[in-house]
Amino acid sequence: MADQISENQSQNASNSGVTAETPASNNPLSRKLKKVLDTRLDNDKDTLEALKALSTFFTENTLRSRRNLRSDIEKRSLVINEEFLSSFRKVKDQLDSVYEDVRAMNDCCQDMTDRLKTSQSQTRDLINQTTQLQAESSKLHLRMKVANAFLTKFQLTEAEIRALKGGRDSHSIGKEFFSAVKRVKDIHQDCKILLRTNHQTAGLEIMESMAVYQEAAYERLYRWAQAECRLVTNDSPDISSTLCEAMAALQDRSVLFKYTLDEFCAARRSAIVRSFIDALTRGGPGGTPKPIELHSHDPLRYVGDILAWLHQVCASEHEHIGSLLRMCSKDGLEDTIKGALTPITEGLCRAFKVRVEQVLVSELTPVTLYKLENLVQFYTVTVSEMLDKNAAMVDTLKDIKSLSSTLFYNSLTCHTSKLLDQVELPTEELAPPSSLMSSLSLLQDILSCKDSAVLSAEHRQQDYQKILRTVVEPLIQMCTVSASRLNTIEMAVYMVNCLHQQQVVLSLFEYTESHLELIQAQIDAHLDTLISEDASYILNKLGLAVIYSNMQKTSSNASLLPDMGAEAIKSAMVKFDEFMVRPDNYHFYQMSLLKANKHRDIIGQQACVLLLTVYELIYKCIHTPEQGYSHPHSILPRTPQQVKTLLHLS
Repeated sequence: MADQISENQSQNASNSGVTAETPASNNPLSRKLKKVLDTRLDNDKDTLEALKALSTFFTENTLRSRRNLRSDIEKRSLVINEEFLSSFRKVKDQLDSVYEDVRAMNDCCQDMTDRLKTSQSQTRDLINQTTQLQAESSKLHLRMKVANAFLTKFQLTEAEIRALKGGRDSHSIGKEFFSAVKRVKDIHQDCKILLRTNHQTAGLEIMESMAVYQEAAYERLYRWAQAECRLVTNDSPDISSTLCEAMAALQDRSVLFKYTLDEFCAARRSAIVRSFIDALTRGGPGGTPKPIELHSHDPLRYVGDILAWLHQVCASEHEHIGSLLRMCSKDGLEDTIKGALTPITEGLCRAFKVRVEQVLVSELTPVTLYKLENLVQFYTVTVSEMLDKNAAMVDTLKDIKSLSSTLFYNSLTCHTSKLLDQVELPTEELAPPSSLMSSLSLLQDILSCKDSAVLSAEHRQQDYQKILRTVVEPLIQMCTVSASRLNTIEMAVYMVNCLHQQQVVLSLFEYTESHLELIQAQIDAHLDTLISEDASYILNKLGLAVIYSNMQKTSSNASLLPDMGAEAIKSAMVKFDEFMVRPDNYHFYQMSLLKANKHRDIIGQQACVLLLTVYELIYKCIHTPEQGYSHPHSILPRTPQQVKTLLHLS
């Protein structure tokens, strides 16, 4: 239909285009028709929708159809309106039904409202009473919660009470017991807060009840811990964690803690005494290690094994006590351990002291006694670090150390006394006597022992000084007595040899400086004597002694004195020239008996210095005109400086 209309519009447009220029263009119908033809249906959505609706019933484009189009449209519109009216009538009927239902509901609600108002007026008192009861119920419920919380905070449960009192197996202690004890302790502490509030009466009552439980628990714990401590008698006791926890809990009761620890110490004391006897007589398990008594013939090993075993036991017991108290407070723990070791080791003192004293009082050499003294001193220092300073074992070790030191110095004193009682006479070689050499060998062995000892430098120095005073000074005295029957030169040579031998030995060790200085001073004194004697001997042998003596007696005309003539002086100078060529041939023969080459060199050198001094005086005297010597250069052709050069003096 739309296509036909478009086609007709096109035809009309073409026809109108032909007649556009005619006068009929001013006709209104023509203008309307033109307006319709000029309309663009593509953009007119309403027209397009109308045409689409028209196409549903306008199926044939005939003259009849076009003439009846208006009536068809009106009929169709009438049918649509009737259908709408019918549908709306149904809606109206339904709305009326809903209205009736709503009105009935409204009437019902109004009736219910009236009834509720009547009921509310009748039940107001009951509601108020119910509200009050609910409020009181809430308060009571809150009070019940507070009471339950209070009881939970300040009362023990049945399980905790049973754990404290013990059940059928009342001798057992477990984690539940310690938890209950801690709970009682916490409640007792919390009651102190109650005492600062308005609940002092309740706090006091709770504290009293908790104190009863606490004392009963500590009494039971103390009995159980004592019984457990009596069982730790093995060489390597197995200390349970429960016992450690019990000791930690008993710290709050210092008396019970001390008694329990004393019980442990008593058990361990018996155990280590038995172990000590077994170590001495039976040895270890299976015979390894062997019994200590098997080495009783060897004092050092015997005493050393006993001291080593004692040190090992002290260390082991220190560890056992530390394991027992590992859960206790760390404050003062080390002092507690040392205090506990004192009674444990006290049982060993007598047996240990008797055996060591038997070794010390037997016939032992000074070296062995000194080695034993060092050994005892070392273990005294080592063991004292693990024990209390007032422990019986420490006192025993100190007593043994004192005894060994006394016996050692008595032995040294006895040895030196024998040397002074039986002084050995010097030999022709003026060598140190055998008694001196043996004594120095003994001293060297003793000081060598000290070097190997693990002791402090201060202790070594003190011992060195005392040993040297005991040995060196009597040796010097012995040498002096031995040399008393010798002449001056032989005495000096003999003393220098003896002192030098002592000096050689002492120089090998530390802390001997003071005695080395003393010996060196005596050596220097004897060397001065030998130098003086050697110079006098050479002067006499060269004939210069008389010349020097006469020259000292006169101040002028020395040439007129006997033995002071020019020929006598020239003869002496000839021998002096020979001396300068071969000076070794003019020393006294005892000089060759000196053991140290340096001493011979010192004597020869210093003797030449003295001879040079004498030569300078003679040279000065002869070259003085007042002495009456003519041609002094022919008498003494060499100047003192030339003589000094020939004698190789610096």
